[in-house]
Parts: sequence; C-alpha cells; structure tokens
Amino acid sequence: MNAPDSEADTGLKVLQADADAAGQRLDQWLAAALGADFSRNRVQTLIRQGAVSIGGVVSDQPKRKMADGDIARIDLPEPEPAEPQGENIPLDVLYEDDSLIVINKPAGLVVHPGAGNWTGTLVNALIHHCGDSLSGIGGVRRPGIVHRLDKETTGVMVVAKSDIAHRALSEAFADHGASGELERAYQALVWGIPPRMTGKVDAHLGRAADRVRRAVVPEGRDDARHAVTHFTVLEKFGEQDLKGVHAASVECRLETGRTHQIRVHMAHIGHPVIGDPDYGQALRTKANRLPEPVQTLVKSFPRQALHAGLLAFLHPVTQIKMSFEAPLPADMQAILDGLRNL
Repeated sequence: MNAPDSEADTGLKVLQADADAAGQRLDQWLAAALGADFSRNRVQTLIRQGAVSIGGVVSDQPKRKMADGDIARIDLPEPEPAEPQGENIPLDVLYEDDSLIVINKPAGLVVHPGAGNWTGTLVNALIHHCGDSLSGIGGVRRPGIVHRLDKETTGVMVVAKSDIAHRALSEAFADHGASGELERAYQALVWGIPPRMTGKVDAHLGRAADRVRRAVVPEGRDDARHAVTHFTVLEKFGEQDLKGVHAASVECRLETGRTHQIRVHMAHIGHPVIGDPDYGQALRTKANRLPEPVQTLVKSFPRQALHAGLLAFLHPVTQIKMSFEAPLPADMQAILDGLRNL
C-alpha cells in the first residue's frame, strides 16, 4: 500500500492498492489505509455517500473487492457542525490537548442536551470553548462524551476531541478499566456509619417505577444490569448508636458504571448520600437533630453530596497514564467541616 497523497484545500486523498490489498473489501482496506482517525463505520458511510472512486468511477459498495494497482480517490468532506450551538459557559479546565479535554464539572451543569435541557449544557460549553480544535467525531464537529456525571454531581470528567480519542476512551469506559488503567474515585457524605471500613456492594440495577430513578432489582429481570461498587470509610462523624446522629465520608470506586450507581447502592445498604433528593428522602429528617451551623447547611443543601474526585486513564495517543484530581466544592466542604465538629 502506497502512502496517501492529500490536497489539503479539497480534502482529497489518493491511495494505491498493492498486492497485499488484492481480494480485500474496499471498506476494510480503506480503514486500514487511512489510519486510526477513521473508523470502519465512518469509512463505510463515506463509501455509501459516493465519496470514494476507484479508477475514476464512483464505488458506493463497501464490500467491493480490491485488486493490485487499484487507485482510490477519497473526497473527505469537512466535519459537519454539531447540532447543539456553542454557548459561552465558563469551564474549569484541568487539562487540554488536541485529543481530549479534562474539566472539573460544577453542580447544576447537565452533560448533554436532552428533554428539558436543550441549552446550557456541558456540550454547548465545549463546542464554544474548543471551536475548530474539535476534529470531528464520526464526521461531525462535536465533543465526544465517553462518560457522564449526574447534573448535581461535581468533579472530574474527560471528553474526547477526536475520533481516535473517542474510540479509545469509549472502550476504556465500556470495560470499566478491566483491560487498562482507568480509575474513578468518588467522595460521598452519607448518613450512618457502615459497619465495616471497606466493603463491596454487588447488586443489579434496573429502572424504578417512575422510569427515571434506578433501583436494585433481581438479576433475572429483563432490564437488570450488573453493578459493583467498592467503598472505603474515610471518616466517621457523631455517635454510633441508635439515637445519635452519625454520618461518614466514604470513597467509592466503580467496577461498573451504571446510572445513579453509587447513590442507589449506598441507599441499598442503608447509608444514602446526604442531600440525595431521589434516594435519601427517608433519612432527611436526621438533619433536624444536627447542631448548628451544620444543621442549616445540610437542610439547605439542594443536591446529593457526591463528588468525582479522581479520574485516571491512559492517554489515547501517547499511552501515558494521566491522573487528575479535583478538590471538594466549597458547599460540600462546608458540610464536611461541620460534620467534623459532631
């Protein structure tokens, strides 16, 4: 296979097949020839759109067989603009290069546009912030979301800026780091003190009755998804008895990544996250027995006290392990300080 020639002004690439290419499918050969920036799915889309010609004749069949000496011309379109519009929303950027961006997400920021949140999201902010440095994910100039944090959960997130980064990071998050260096650690403030300093919650999750929340469900249910959370008690607060108000700071590490996983799992073992409006309502009255000023802080806290403090992963291009940490947000730190006085 000869190296591709390109004409930057037109987006044209010219490739010549050699003897090794003979008999290969057009999409298979092109995906290998164009390199890691082009997934096979994207190559197939380009072929079906008529962007590839062999010997001057448009070839729109991905399964066409190649022959030694075939000359392929690929007319690469400019990446299409993302449907969401860029918005000048401030971002706390921890790191950025041509492949990815790492941010410290604040509370209240929805990650992706959707029903009821078509604007003001992280995606809108990233389109504005990154601009032309987004090389295109699947042919569209947009940020590649590879994992999410709930709207009211704070902390470290990584977002892809290129196809190659998107595929590599998506694979890492899909297998939850089993085959790589992915690490995710969250800090949560929970009601009660777990009986053990370390533990594991292994419980399948599925949809609750309202279809927005999640619940622990039997393994055999159709929508059941395996979920495992490991927790470590970092600090204990208050009296450890039936009448006293007690709480704990715990670190949670994910072995899987399901919607609301930490929040549901901690509530399942009797230690819901403080402030959680969906899974901690049963224990909200505990705040009435706290001394001031922490009582007011907890009762007025409008969200779950959950923070993604650590994220580590292999850089998709350099293969160097990168690790990022974000401190607790000020409102959650204030509650932690108040609990320390119990």
